[in-house]
Amino acid sequence: MEHTALSLIELGAVFFVLGVLARFAGRIGLSPIPLYLLGGLAFGQGGLIPLGDISAFTDLASEIGVVLLLLTLGLEYSAAELFTGLRRSWMSGVLDIVLNAAPGVAVALLLGWGPIGAFVLGGVTYISSSGIIAKVLGDLGRLGNRETPVVLSILVFEDLVMALYLPILTTILGGISFLGGLEAVGISLGVITVVMVVALKYGRYVSAIVDSQDREVFLLKVFGAALLVAGVASAMQVSAAVGAFLLGIAISGSTAVNATRLLEPLRDLFAAVFFVVFGLNTDPRAIPPVLLWAVVLAVASTATKLGTGWWAARRAGIGRLGQARTGAALVARGEFSIIIAGFAVSAGAVEGELAALAATYVLLMAVLGPIAARVVEPVARALQRGPGFPRAAPAES
Repeated sequence: MEHTALSLIELGAVFFVLGVLARFAGRIGLSPIPLYLLGGLAFGQGGLIPLGDISAFTDLASEIGVVLLLLTLGLEYSAAELFTGLRRSWMSGVLDIVLNAAPGVAVALLLGWGPIGAFVLGGVTYISSSGIIAKVLGDLGRLGNRETPVVLSILVFEDLVMALYLPILTTILGGISFLGGLEAVGISLGVITVVMVVALKYGRYVSAIVDSQDREVFLLKVFGAALLVAGVASAMQVSAAVGAFLLGIAISGSTAVNATRLLEPLRDLFAAVFFVVFGLNTDPRAIPPVLLWAVVLAVASTATKLGTGWWAARRAGIGRLGQARTGAALVARGEFSIIIAGFAVSAGAVEGELAALAATYVLLMAVLGPIAARVVEPVARALQRGPGFPRAAPAES
């Protein structure tokens, strides 16, 4: 069969299966991310049905998926909201880094993966999944709860940390010298600072440049601007993903709302390809040797996120039930964890087992996170009815 025809058939089959998996995930109330990863494992080398060479499309599509994920994430915030969230949550954010990067760092060092592996795996276990958490909070009707601003402020802080972490990560993975690394990090900080100032003072002009009443024109301008900024950022060693995130922050008001609505289907399509490509590049035969370590990381990082949420909510004066909900809401890991691991694996700077460990870990946490958010309230209420556990205030019920 002709190569083009075969590639179209294989891609069509992949997308159709992804659609079925996403529908099934929606039916059972879970994020489709773990099912996309499983699909990639099934279609990759060592999987059940290895596909032919479709990397010419999937590699570029997965890069676009990362760009769109970060762009739409940036569209959710204005620069003013980011600064407000940073002031409100910096202490909780620092505790979040220390507690939740520690399990990944410790396991990487125990496995002998060295400082680079520790830096990568620490990032994988640190960052919560904003996408999964936002969906779960909406599904459970908790967007108006007292603890939700605490959850969102921690997520904002994590996103800002990622804006610094990803350029540093790409610098380290690129094997750049210490002085070159300092220069790259300095450039990153400078670019981030400039974009923040522009977003604060001139965001309306950036919005006006990409805005349009015509949906087709609007889509082409926003999508084109995202790819241009991502490409320039990558050339400056700032990370394409961070460039897209910063562009999203600079776009504000109704333009950001309309752009998010318009880009969502495109983002979901290319993001699905990104997760599948990560699964395609992970040999499922490498998972059993790291399964125990993935479970260890899942247990440890679930406990540390619960602790982070409990402490942050307690500082905000929220009762015990709200503290428990805050911690459980932060448990899920997803897109950012895979992005970090994907950068490391594509650079060839870490052990091959790290991809298998990251994939297995995210599979566990993307499933465990929504479950924890759902069961924490009935469990906490049951404990409240037990002896010696003070009841929450009526506002927390």
